[in-house]
Amino acid sequence: MKQLGKRAAEMAATFMIGDGMLGLLQPRRHVELWQERAGGAQFLVRPFVDHPNRRRAYAVLQIVAGLALAARQVTSPR
Repeated sequence: MKQLGKRAAEMAATFMIGDGMLGLLQPRRHVELWQERAGGAQFLVRPFVDHPNRRRAYAVLQIVAGLALAARQVTSPR
């Protein structure tokens, strides 16, 4: 079970880093993708509509948080 939790955390970190990179490099396109009929995600992107620099700032936070989460998954050598 412990390994399953580590894998889930690693997947979350990967998602955070990847989503952050897209938001950093292509903020307008990335927000537009999730603006309509996105299963509730439109509420999450609403603060970033027409605010690409706000999305970029959030993207940097996502990347840092994802890297920090991944760094916590380091295991000791066997």
